[in-house]
Amino acid sequence: MELRHLRYFVAVAQTLHFTRAAEMLGISQPPLSQQILRLEQEIGTPLLKRLTRGVELTEAGEAFLEEAQQIVQLADHALENARGIARGISGQMSLGFASSVAFSPRIFALIHQFKARYPAMELLTREENMALLMQDLQEGLLDAAFIRLPCESSKAFNLRVISTERMLVALPRQHPLSQAPAVALSALAQETLVIFPREVAPSLYELIVSACLRAGFSRQAFQQAPQITSSLGMVGAGCGVALVPESMRCVGNPQVSFCEIENNTLFTDVAFAWRRYHPSKAVLHLLSLLAEKPSA
Repeated sequence: MELRHLRYFVAVAQTLHFTRAAEMLGISQPPLSQQILRLEQEIGTPLLKRLTRGVELTEAGEAFLEEAQQIVQLADHALENARGIARGISGQMSLGFASSVAFSPRIFALIHQFKARYPAMELLTREENMALLMQDLQEGLLDAAFIRLPCESSKAFNLRVISTERMLVALPRQHPLSQAPAVALSALAQETLVIFPREVAPSLYELIVSACLRAGFSRQAFQQAPQITSSLGMVGAGCGVALVPESMRCVGNPQVSFCEIENNTLFTDVAFAWRRYHPSKAVLHLLSLLAEKPSA
């Protein structure tokens, strides 16, 4: 039994007319009648009653029609699904997010745009530290990831910068300098620096630590936070000060103030990383959206 035989039978059963069914299928009427007859011979019982002005379903035909329709629908769905995956408009795409990019407005505007354009694509997302993200990307466990630069380079993936952020100082609300328009890092050298573990984002960690050590901070006074995002809670609790990306201003902690850094040379890029070899069609679609001008 061939799938086309089921399609032919469903068409005839729906129209109750061989000629109209043949027109709908785009074939001539005699071959259609022959294929239906072969189907009935294979099954071993008539499915249709041939009448002068059309056909009627036999009892066996009525029973056969219900499941034949389901089979045809499943086959059509499987076909469309396979074509959609091949074109990158359906299926799944695994995306990683570095903890430090959780508040980047450009990323989530991009995700919203992607979902609006490709609603059948399922996004499998997870948040990890930078070291795990880059490892999973290289091993093919992720299709792509949103990360924060600087990061360790690799021949296994490509990078495209999405946005650039300046670093800010996060101070406890009650700190004497919390209302200053800008603060020199050297003015905070006696403070405790709240810093995420190095393995979370090694290069960004080195950028922050190097700048603070040059400004006179003592490494012995560092206070570790589990993640970049959790450092703000510790700052609000009076555990010290922190250097954070500008996008973290949106965190609504009333116990934290954000200040510009005087003569600021500390900047960090948010980037999209994807496997260099054989990227999926869905990743290529996301890249094409990145090339478009951001909507206002």
